[in-house]
Amino acid sequence: MQKSDVLHLLNQKVRLFSKELNEYVQQHELYASQWTILYVLTKRGPMTQTEIWKYLQVEAPTVTRTLTRMEKKGWVKRISGQDKRERIIVLTETAETMLPEIQDSVKAFEERFAGSLTEKEQIELYRLLEKLGTDR
Repeated sequence: MQKSDVLHLLNQKVRLFSKELNEYVQQHELYASQWTILYVLTKRGPMTQTEIWKYLQVEAPTVTRTLTRMEKKGWVKRISGQDKRERIIVLTETAETMLPEIQDSVKAFEERFAGSLTEKEQIELYRLLEKLGTDR
């Protein structure tokens, strides 16, 4: 087996994951990219826009557009940071209220998508994924 076979399969699984996750979160009027931002804000707390795009490894304009849509829908708000240009992104009360229901939907999806993996296999997959791209 070649590395390209493994990476191609990984790419296909990631695409499938994103497509199916979109289907699950759309019931909450969200897209997978928006859920990802909600997830990271839930795990890490308020973050600057720069911190978000660097963490997600997505281009800044893409994150800015997504945050603008999320702000219009009432999921997040931007508050001033330490200088005039810095914006800190925080979850709204609406988002905080809706999160448990959204998280339940996502957990149901994750169980359906990765439920065939044992806990040991999940740990091993996590370990292996962490190794990818580390020697760049």
